[in-house]
Amino acid sequence: MRKKFKTFSWIVSTYYAEGLPYSLVQQVSVQFFTSAGASLQIIGLLSFFGLPWNLKLFWSPLIDLFANKKRWLIVMEIILGAVTALLVWPAQHLNLDLATKIFVLMAFMSATHDMSVDGYYIQILNPSDQAAFSGMRVAAYRVAMLVGNGALVILAGWASWTACFLTAAAMMWGLATFHKHILPAPPAATSHQGQRWRAVREAFSTYIQQPGIVWALAFILLFRAGDAMMFAMVTPFLNHLGYGLVTRGILTGTVGTVTGIGGALLGGFIISRRGLHNALFPLTFIQSLAILAYAWLAWATPSVWWVGITVAFEQLAAGLGTAVLMVFLMQRCQGSYQAMHFAIGSALMSVAATVVGGFSGFLAARVGFVEFFLLAFAAALPSLWLALRMPIVLFKDHQKSIPALDSADL
Repeated sequence: MRKKFKTFSWIVSTYYAEGLPYSLVQQVSVQFFTSAGASLQIIGLLSFFGLPWNLKLFWSPLIDLFANKKRWLIVMEIILGAVTALLVWPAQHLNLDLATKIFVLMAFMSATHDMSVDGYYIQILNPSDQAAFSGMRVAAYRVAMLVGNGALVILAGWASWTACFLTAAAMMWGLATFHKHILPAPPAATSHQGQRWRAVREAFSTYIQQPGIVWALAFILLFRAGDAMMFAMVTPFLNHLGYGLVTRGILTGTVGTVTGIGGALLGGFIISRRGLHNALFPLTFIQSLAILAYAWLAWATPSVWWVGITVAFEQLAAGLGTAVLMVFLMQRCQGSYQAMHFAIGSALMSVAATVVGGFSGFLAARVGFVEFFLLAFAAALPSLWLALRMPIVLFKDHQKSIPALDSADL
């Protein structure tokens, strides 16, 4: 019982430590730049902070060159705490140029920390335990995002950005101290670096040789196009409607995160009952429909209650879409390269979403929010067509075992 509690403790704490800096870079940064009066163009470009996570597969073998994954994990958490504390200076002086540089550094450190955590998880636990604890680690990751885009943003509104960033830094340092004492020592690495690089090349080769891969790649690249456009502008849009940090933290952080988790769970249940083939178009359509809800919100400018309902519906729909995409990506995973195939698919999806989100601010500034959200819905139409016309060969409605899912994508 004591061993199980210890295992539970380090799994929850390491994946919380993985999710918190991700939330700081991808969510809290947008809130900070919005409150500092940055333009829509600049806020849209913040989506490119996600590139280190998109591309981390390419430097992942380097982690095995020095020390072990426990040491990597702890050192990265110490560094992430220090980098987060550095944000106090640009927060006090509203130096957005310096803040950008710090967030970029944090993104690279956080992506490296993610690989250390995921690799450590795989090294320490056997495959059956990996599966048994998968839901727990995803839940811990989502709680960290709830704390980041919810509690920390609300703290910034109530107190200051200095208090927000110092609190986050203290969390990372506290987690590093905790992990130094509680994490079991990992086994010595047995694979050679050359074998790791060869495995990456072979994984790419086998991935693109799958039947129907052109259809699959088109769907992966286009699935989040409209949603990514809309999501990049939600925070500045709510600011445009007159909602401050505290209200935005409650709406997008608390309400949005909770309903998003609920949507992902509901989507997984629907797919398990009906199969991906039958659920693909309906759930993709609901995800796209939520974008129109924001167009209505921009046109009608209703009360905060309707705003909350719209945010909740959009996040619920996005959760449904997440379940669709994760199962679709899992069904592209083959043979002994399942983990790498999943990483390839999720990287392709996230790179496309990053690029689309990065340029959304220029479009929103040019046409206004009502027209922007309508164009975002138009960007979602190709994924609807692909969902409707998807070849049957791409559907494998049976359970797959994926040994190394990336919690950031769930």
